Amino acid sequence: MGLVIDIPAIVANWKALAAKAPGAGAAAVVKADAYGLGAARVAPALYDAGTRDFFVALAGEGREIRPLLPDDARIFVLSGHMEGEDLAGLIPLLNSPEQFFRDRALRPGGAFGIQVDSGMNRLGFEPGEWAAVRAEALAAGPQLIMSHLACADEPDHPANAQQLAAFRAMTDGCGVPRSLAATGGILLGPDYHFDLVRPGIGLYGGEPFLDAQPVVTLALPVIQTREVRPGESVGYGYSWTAERPARIATLAAGYADGLARALAREGKLTLWAGEHAVPVVGRISMDLITADVTGLPFVPEALEILNARQGVDAVAALSGTIGYEILTSLGRRYARTYR
Repeated sequence: MGLVIDIPAIVANWKALAAKAPGAGAAAVVKADAYGLGAARVAPALYDAGTRDFFVALAGEGREIRPLLPDDARIFVLSGHMEGEDLAGLIPLLNSPEQFFRDRALRPGGAFGIQVDSGMNRLGFEPGEWAAVRAEALAAGPQLIMSHLACADEPDHPANAQQLAAFRAMTDGCGVPRSLAATGGILLGPDYHFDLVRPGIGLYGGEPFLDAQPVVTLALPVIQTREVRPGESVGYGYSWTAERPARIATLAAGYADGLARALAREGKLTLWAGEHAVPVVGRISMDLITADVTGLPFVPEALEILNARQGVDAVAALSGTIGYEILTSLGRRYARTYR
């Protein structure tokens, strides 16, 4: 019971995505604690599989995994050189002239990369800013120039080609390794691959990599079962009332564990006891979920919410969000087991 994380599946997904970009190296995005699944376990396993480049969002995340990886592993920090950060052993991806000049003043010989804004308007040098410092920045020897696609999970979106053209215009002739594609960009094809691809959500079993092996199983332990008579209601607000005699199981998880109240909003959330589907009834509360197990031929010890039948994206759709949010919201109260 609890959260089971399949490390070989993560490795297999990395290898499968790397194989889709044979002309490029393949990094691994392990920000947000490897999307909530444990960067301390995921990053070393991916290093052993051949990954040498890792991406984190914040310097603190990089410092946590730096001691766990050999010296030849490069850890890129997407937020760049924030004021006051310790970047020893890390490679900041500088996002602005301010960051560039701060980094060169404080770390004149330190490794760095550059992030340019190809149209997402989030992080990176604007074209004019980059033009103003390009010669000086290239002379300092960046290890990588990268950008990020806004709509890569929509292959036909015109922004993809627009951003590709903008990225080329800013970086052609730089003589520096380049990176544009995360998981969605890898699937757009070789025009987007450049020198290094950055698989992220696809490693962890999420869309848009539909061929991903499932990575996560989450089983919620049953605390108690009770018989409910017709006309009796369950949970806060009495949002569900029994129309027939029912057996209700109360499970040890709730919105404090990343299972949002909205999941049960339309009564469509299903849990699983082996091959048996079990509907959630009533509201999800902070620590508890209730499910109607009347149809089961046995009293379950646990029910699964995430498994090979119902992945993170299927659960996310029920609450109007995305698989990324489900993964990164899984709470610390789950007992984690690594397979």
